[in-house]
Amino acid sequence: MINIATLVKERSSLGNYFAPDAYVKGEFEFGLIENRSGSRLLALPHTLLQAIYTGLEQEVGQEGSGLVMFNCGRWWGKSFFKRFAEEVGEYYGKPIAQMEMVEFLQCVKQCWKTHGWGVIDIDFDFYQKGFLAVKVENSAFARVAPSGKQPMCFFEAGILSAFFSQLTGRNLHCVQTACESMGAECNFFILGLAERLESVEAWREEGHDHNKIMELLCGN
Repeated sequence: MINIATLVKERSSLGNYFAPDAYVKGEFEFGLIENRSGSRLLALPHTLLQAIYTGLEQEVGQEGSGLVMFNCGRWWGKSFFKRFAEEVGEYYGKPIAQMEMVEFLQCVKQCWKTHGWGVIDIDFDFYQKGFLAVKVENSAFARVAPSGKQPMCFFEAGILSAFFSQLTGRNLHCVQTACESMGAECNFFILGLAERLESVEAWREEGHDHNKIMELLCGN
């Protein structure tokens, strides 16, 4: 298991691996886009993502479609983290557990931006309480999510769940507390053990915002 505190090490002088001008390559006239390690990238149009939301909801209902998308995000997130760790570790010449915290967080933020997923900010202030808080602005997933009475970025929550489960060595669940598709300024997520997050959705439905939910969680 990776202890977050062990990420603080001597800073590398190398530039950011996910800098867009260096990370995205390919022969665009042939429709080939690759990252700097040679793995192929795929650009997904908004209409396709909207169709996935609509098609799943028609087939299995809103609750069922949310579960399917969350699990898809988790499976993809596991593979994505593995590739992230391998590529970043090779580039910096050390495993991510030995990276300085600032350097590691910058990699994650630039990774999200370069892949077009939005601007991510990770709050470790609640780590000693057993929780991580994540904020995403301009989320690509919220932009195509249908508006409703609950947050709809299940795919994004699944990715975060898998990514930080792999990072910490714990099986972390992820619950969304605010969503841009509902008019919020950003997406908010909370990660922690599933049994400790059971009350979050009820608190959200009662009208509590993200900050209040964090207070209730950490006070329990």
